Amino acid sequence: MLNALYHAAGIFLLLILYSFLGWCGEMIYCSIGQGKLCEKRGFLNGPLCPIYGHGALLVLVVLGQRWNNPISTFLIGMVLTSAVEYLTSYLMEKLFHMRWWDYSHHHFQLNGRICLLNSTLFGLACLVLRYVVHPRVMEPILWLFDHGLAVPLALALFALYVTDIVLSVRSAIQIGNRLEKLHAIYDELTEKLEALKAEQLQKQEAQRSRLEFALSEARQAAAERRAEAAQALQERLEPLSELGDEFAQRLERAKAEARQRLEAIYAGQDIFERRLMRSFPALRSPRHGEFLKKLREYWENRKK
Repeated sequence: MLNALYHAAGIFLLLILYSFLGWCGEMIYCSIGQGKLCEKRGFLNGPLCPIYGHGALLVLVVLGQRWNNPISTFLIGMVLTSAVEYLTSYLMEKLFHMRWWDYSHHHFQLNGRICLLNSTLFGLACLVLRYVVHPRVMEPILWLFDHGLAVPLALALFALYVTDIVLSVRSAIQIGNRLEKLHAIYDELTEKLEALKAEQLQKQEAQRSRLEFALSEARQAAAERRAEAAQALQERLEPLSELGDEFAQRLERAKAEARQRLEAIYAGQDIFERRLMRSFPALRSPRHGEFLKKLREYWENRKK
């Protein structure tokens, strides 16, 4: 039992370490690409990218003592890490109904989830991992075990790790729910406007019929009673004018109500949701792409 605990603690510490190193690499790579320090990257709030940690452990376990040469390490590492990235992209899209990264604009890409450039960089990173990093990190981890610090440290980091996962998953779900609500409000407003237009057309048609009848009466009486006929025609025209004013007022009330509800949804985002959206600038929603764009624009305008 104790050996299993030590073994689990060691693996978890390696996961955290490689997730942190992966996050550092991601920040450096993105900052170089942008020519400035980029926004914090990663799904979690802390400085960790678990996809790198899991990929690193998978590569180390699969390679083991076999294929102990640079070519096999590069090729197998490239394939395994690309598979992890593809599977992660697919599962996150199915779970949250959003695409978190997209390589569709890259050459030699697969469904926008992986691309040859990143896969090549992953293969090179696996060479550094196996021959440079991993041999050097085992010594300090063994030192932690020798001094009885490994298990307490692993437990403390595990509590923080799980808390961060819960907060990040909650934020991703909230973003999805917010987009659903935005879409629903726009659909509801569209339906109201269509209903108001249909009602307006019906009323206008009814008024038009009455107006045509009034015109007919006016023509018949014009020769004998011009003044009275004009007064009768004016009385028939007044409700038509009032009808237009009523429609405009109801239309404005519907728009004002929708704006108020939209403002509440836009302003309801918490810091974790905003951080998550900043961390994934390529985030898009196949279902609610337009509304995700509006959400981003709202917060960009708020920052100015």
